[in-house]
Amino acid sequence: MAGNHTAKLVAEIVRPYVEQLGLKLWDVRFVKEGVSWYLRIFIDKEGGVTIDDCTDVSHAVDPVLDEEDPISVSYYLEVCSPGLNRELKDPEHFLSFIGSEVLLTLYKAEDGSKSVRGILKAFNDGPVLTVGEEEKAYPMSAVAKATLCDLD
Repeated sequence: MAGNHTAKLVAEIVRPYVEQLGLKLWDVRFVKEGVSWYLRIFIDKEGGVTIDDCTDVSHAVDPVLDEEDPISVSYYLEVCSPGLNRELKDPEHFLSFIGSEVLLTLYKAEDGSKSVRGILKAFNDGPVLTVGEEEKAYPMSAVAKATLCDLD
């Protein structure tokens, strides 16, 4: 079972229901932890996500997922906020946080480290960070993970 393919399919199915509730679909992940599969739907909105938002989305998408049946194995559905240290994966994620501090984890060490922390200045086929006085572009193919640093 391909987690990425399933997550993309589920995202297409649930996006209109999430948006109908006035929320933004941030990410969908389908992962196996131990013997169990988890379908995690991450939602966002201006001012932050509440427990009620998560419950509303769960109630809205659960029957749709049962009817569409895009997943052939048993799984647990979790609806949650992407959190303060949210992962940035898509171009729109990066563009939403221009001017914010981000932490990149690189596939290959650069200057002896796989981690780079800086201010996100732009996104051009990958994040452009200001680190100290230097501005550096990183192609997405070099970035293993990008996370937003704590918002103040």
